[in-house]
Amino acid sequence: MAAHVLDVLQERGFVEQMTDEPGARELLARPATCYIGFDPTASSFHVGSLVPIMALAHLQRAGHRPIALVGGGTAMIGDPSGKTELRQLLTLEDIEANAAGLRTQLGRFLNFDRGAALLNNADWLLPLNYIAFLRDVGVHFSVNRMLAAESYRQRLETGLNFIEFNYMLLQAYDFLHLFQHEGCRVQMGGNDQWGNIVAGVDLIRRVEGQAAYGITFPLITTSSGAKMGKTARGAVWLDPERTSPYEFYQYWVNTEDPDVERFLGLFTFLPMDEVRRLGALEGAAIREAKEVLAHEVTRLVHGEEAASRARDASRALFGGRGDLGQVPTAEVPRDRLEAGIEAFVLFADVGLANSRGEARRLIQQGGAYVNGEPVTAIDRRVGTADLRDGVVLLRAGKKRYRAVRPV
Repeated sequence: MAAHVLDVLQERGFVEQMTDEPGARELLARPATCYIGFDPTASSFHVGSLVPIMALAHLQRAGHRPIALVGGGTAMIGDPSGKTELRQLLTLEDIEANAAGLRTQLGRFLNFDRGAALLNNADWLLPLNYIAFLRDVGVHFSVNRMLAAESYRQRLETGLNFIEFNYMLLQAYDFLHLFQHEGCRVQMGGNDQWGNIVAGVDLIRRVEGQAAYGITFPLITTSSGAKMGKTARGAVWLDPERTSPYEFYQYWVNTEDPDVERFLGLFTFLPMDEVRRLGALEGAAIREAKEVLAHEVTRLVHGEEAASRARDASRALFGGRGDLGQVPTAEVPRDRLEAGIEAFVLFADVGLANSRGEARRLIQQGGAYVNGEPVTAIDRRVGTADLRDGVVLLRAGKKRYRAVRPV
């Protein structure tokens, strides 16, 4: 007998809060429709979005119908949750382009040919008549209760404008619309969405006299307190043009030891017995668990071939085995290399530093390497004499590499 999807989600670490667990459990004992909203502020997700995406995938695997709702209408306002200032507003053209990119990435996790749906709330929010909306929806909202919501209380100190104040009403209306037109009775989202989700549950009860349910996920941070998916160089994206499969793999293989078991539960489909076995490894053996985590997540996002190439490159650099040819490569004109390129210039040119000034500081702090040897002088020249198997291997810090190839 298949496990109840709520048991699966709870065991794997997805559930932070539920509005009515017994009611949700009874509903999800049979096929049901559930939705999560996604903000189309970029044409790619970053890894912080993998928790809701994986939750929808688990629901579909358990026989339920997942809806990924692109917030094309609400993105024209901006969600104040977790923000200290008004978001930059997007045009319809921007939103449509971003939504197309998000659909492609969601398609790696959800089967849109077998029940999963991608909807855009612009379809019903943009045609709304404002007076009718206030009369039919706004009448059910207490301003005092709205101001008590965490997302609004935080913004009151820095300034909350009227356009953002409408956001809770619109998200609640989304849930009501999906209930009425798609039979959707469960909304899920990050724990910062709790107030908005509860507002939708309450609106459905008031308007339709029916029960609906909300589930929130924990906001994922690393054991050191860092926000999930953030690095010194910015966000880790699912788009291979923004974050290469190798860099994506490296992000996961460098997971902090205490986070490995938790991340295996959240970001892979491995059986929990295997998750616990890998999570129990200690010392040097934990590297095996990190490799499994990195390979599984990279495979889900970029495919088996890209994941295997990234693993080979990582093993070549850090374990002395694998294919060094898969390391991220930067090409430079052969005549430049023959003449010799100052190290700080080369590190900046190939993207291992954001500027030549930053590259100088990297060298001064002992964080720059050529073929494994530290660069001790800023004006040290890198040339054809440094070629090893046709490339010069540069390293910035402990983990970031470029194979420089003359062309």
